[in-house]
Parts: sequence; structure tokens; C-alpha cells
Amino acid sequence: MTFTLLTAGLLTGVVLARTTADYDPMKVATNALPPPLHLSVTDTKRQREIPLRLYLPAETNAAPVVLFSHGLGGNREGCAYLGRHWAARGYVAVFLQHPGSDDGVWRSASPAQRARAMRAAASGENFLRRVHDVPAVLDQLTRWHGQTDHALAGRLDLKRVGMSGHSFGTVTTQAVSGQTAPGLGQAYTDPRIRAAIAFSPSGPQRGSAAAAFAQVKIPWLLMTGTKDVARIGGATIGAASVEERLAVFPALPPGQKYELVLHEAEHSAFTDRALPGETGRRNPNHHRAILALSTAFWDAHLRDDPAARAWLDGDGPRSVLEPEDRWQRK
Repeated sequence: MTFTLLTAGLLTGVVLARTTADYDPMKVATNALPPPLHLSVTDTKRQREIPLRLYLPAETNAAPVVLFSHGLGGNREGCAYLGRHWAARGYVAVFLQHPGSDDGVWRSASPAQRARAMRAAASGENFLRRVHDVPAVLDQLTRWHGQTDHALAGRLDLKRVGMSGHSFGTVTTQAVSGQTAPGLGQAYTDPRIRAAIAFSPSGPQRGSAAAAFAQVKIPWLLMTGTKDVARIGGATIGAASVEERLAVFPALPPGQKYELVLHEAEHSAFTDRALPGETGRRNPNHHRAILALSTAFWDAHLRDDPAARAWLDGDGPRSVLEPEDRWQRK
């Protein structure tokens, strides 16, 4: 630990050293979590229903809120390992389901037509639907929090909101947390979001990465793998190469930006199960690293926890990573 981590004086340094040594992002409360809560947001302006799955902490006091957006063809049930752990750490984890690019795309198609249906669902129209889903959900969460007879009454700290997603969900996440598009500026950025995690980040479809990410003002954590390529029916979708994913971090402005590159991790490393077409063995330590780093990131930037910040900015990440995994910050 260096003196740059201290906030004031020697006494502060002693306290910080002790709390940093005790900090463990994998430690969870022993209290049993309540079962996930299933709700739906009605966006009357767009005549659209947005299903939600909420993982709630055992405590009922107002807790920071973390949103998660699924990948193409997924649903609100996916990546449950993230929701359970974040809830056990005291967060309300809200998993969105985006109609039009969820599992309804392929479940209703014949096996021969599924790949075509999935590629068609990765459209600009569905991107716009997704980015408008996020503020609609935050607006509804605010209303539920204030309703005394609702299950979420008083349980949400909506001044501490994080956004996350995987694959198409990361495209959504990036758009609402600071990425710009040619001619649109920060049209989709929601100022209520204080920090964001991008699982399998994507570069812009048009223009340079430098221009797309120059205005990202909040903390971002990027997670990818050395084999992180999305395929449907043998063809790539979204970011076509690992190199495009790795180009995002260098384009981000400095200040509370982080990147994890997991060795040999495929696109599904961030999900619950392997995806069709993937042949590599899943490394169980990948989920451990994902949980530890994401939790420390939320603790540091949503809870303003100095011990979590010191762990994240110091040697903490190496304690959960394998030698060939890459970690950097700026």
C-alpha cells in the first residue's frame, strides 16, 4: 500500500491497512436470501412489457441497485450466479429481459431457422428498444420504492445505481453509461448510472473507438477473454474478433477504468453454461474471478468503500486470478 491511498494522516492509514487486509469480495452473509422476485414493467408510451427478475438481499434496508442486461437470445433467468452473489453482498440485482432479442427469438423458430432468426434479432431496432428499456425500468423502480404497499417499498437506494450486461447486453450497457454514436452524442446516457461493467465489450459499428468512448465519465470495468468471440451458426456476430474487444480499454479516458482478460475464456465464460459451437473446457476459476472483481468494483464505486478501492487498485485482483490472466487499470 502506498500513501496515495490514504485520505488523511497516519491514523487513517492504519485503519485503511486493517480494513484492506480484512476485505474479501467473496465473503457473503450467512442469512438465507429470499427467493427471486419476478415483476414486469409496463412502458405505456411504447406499449412494451419488460420482464424483470430481482435478487434481493436478506436485509430490508435501502440497498444499492445493479441492473443486468442479457445477451442476444437470453432472458432474465440467465447469469443467476451473478445475481445471487451480488444480492448476498447486499445489492438489489435487477435482471432485465428484452422482448424482441430474448429467448423468444429462437424458441419459436425451427432448428434450421434459429441462426437466421438470431442474426435478424441483432438489429438496430432492437438496440433502440433495449436502451430505452433501461430508463423505463429505473423510472418504475423509483415508483415502486415509494409505494408503501409494494414489495420493494423503501428497499432501493437509487442514488447508487450500477449497470451491467453481457454481449448484446454490453452494447446496451455501454450506450446508457457514456458511449457516444456518430451524430447522436450522449443521447442514451442515463445520468442515474454511477458505474458500469461490460462483460464482452464491443467497439462501435461506425467511427473510431477513440471517438465513441472519449466521453465516458463514470467508472467502467471491462471483462473479456482471449477466445471471446460470439458465433451463431458458424458466423460471428457483434464484435467479430478479440482484437475489437481489446480495443475498447485503450480508447477509454483515464480515471477509474479497469480491464480483465481471462486466459482461454470463450464468450460463454461470463454466463451459466457453454454456448453452441464452443468446444473449450470451462475453467471454474473464471467465475470466481468474475464474482470477486465485479463485487469489489461495485463496493468501491457504488458504496464508496475505501477497503474495496484499495483491494481493487492494489494486489487484490492477483489473489483471485491465474498467472496468464491479464489485469490493468488507468
